[in-house]
Amino acid sequence: MRYELLVGLRYTRSRKRAQGRNRFISFISLVSMLGTGLGVAALIVVLSVMNGFQEELRTRILGVASHIQISGPGGELESWQQVADDASRHPDVRAAAPYVQEQAMLSFEQAVHGTLVRGVLPDAEDKVADFARHMRAGSFGALQPGRFGIILGRDLAFALRVQVGDKVTLIAPQGLVTPAAVLPRVKQFEVVGIFEAGMYEYDSGLALVHMQDAQVLYRLDERVSGVRLKLDDLFAAPRVARELVGSMEADLAVSDWTRSHANFFRAVALEKTMMTIILFLIVAVAAFNIVSTLVMAVQEKYADIAILRTLGASPGSIMGIFVLQGAIIGLVGLAGGVIGGLLLANNLDVIIPALETLTGATLWNKEIYYISELPSKVLTSDVVTIVSVSFVLTLVATLYPSWRASRVNPAEALRYE
Repeated sequence: MRYELLVGLRYTRSRKRAQGRNRFISFISLVSMLGTGLGVAALIVVLSVMNGFQEELRTRILGVASHIQISGPGGELESWQQVADDASRHPDVRAAAPYVQEQAMLSFEQAVHGTLVRGVLPDAEDKVADFARHMRAGSFGALQPGRFGIILGRDLAFALRVQVGDKVTLIAPQGLVTPAAVLPRVKQFEVVGIFEAGMYEYDSGLALVHMQDAQVLYRLDERVSGVRLKLDDLFAAPRVARELVGSMEADLAVSDWTRSHANFFRAVALEKTMMTIILFLIVAVAAFNIVSTLVMAVQEKYADIAILRTLGASPGSIMGIFVLQGAIIGLVGLAGGVIGGLLLANNLDVIIPALETLTGATLWNKEIYYISELPSKVLTSDVVTIVSVSFVLTLVATLYPSWRASRVNPAEALRYE
């Protein structure tokens, strides 16, 4: 073993006989390790949660929404079958489904709730969305033309206090003009299913009916609101949308999911960036605690440094000893932080419910965060970046104290020894 490493390890270890200032230096080293470890663990956990949140949000939105949406002028589209066939010819389009989308009000006994009504063809909709997988009661295939069945989001059904088999009253905003007054169109629908997408926006404000029933209710005849497309690669949506715009009629509006839900994903990306910067500053503060540790160590070891110099140690070797001491402190802290961070990030689904049970507080409110549970996804690239940057910060923190140690004059240091 090179003597620089041997001496660096001895200076780092806490000795049983250490007293006074030596013991204090060992305590400061331990604090530096713990600070670095906590900062790294916090970074791993927060970035994993942000990654999981971003992916879960995207998955749940696109499980109910569409990759690309084609609509006609004024929100009405004629000859939708031709539009769907034209769009399906694109090699990246997997499936297409028509839809009718309008506002309505649902009423049951004394409860009233506004909602978005989407008319769908169950067989076609099953190819572009995941409603069948999210059904909690009833069946998605129970939507039959002429039956006037309706499927509600879980939170919407809870707000109305309805179950499968109950009949709700749907009030359409488009009214009937009579000589006496304008009367709203009212139709009774039977609840044939309840879905839970895990996305509060949809679970509390979306109702599904058969497309033909929606066309009758809103007097659209054979017209629809638009066509929804599902792609093989959801990240190709902007490119496919641009290509479809160039190949379709000029009066058709083509919108992809990155535009219709851009605010969600921009907000998540911005929050991830800011949290990364803030937590890296915490790691930097912990790393620069090593500066004070090494400065005190250098002051304490003046005589040792002088003796090593008189025995032939070069300034570079003295500097290497203290760089190694600081690096060892940083590496131990990094190792503890990575292990702790990975354990926390991979077990948040157990830790958060346990903390909520223990404290009686709601730590994750789906009405605020859009999804019903705290997600986590550890990316190897994030862990590598965190460890690399943290280790560089640790090494930078060792440079000045180590340089000061290498400048010690043996004659001055040993004058009063």
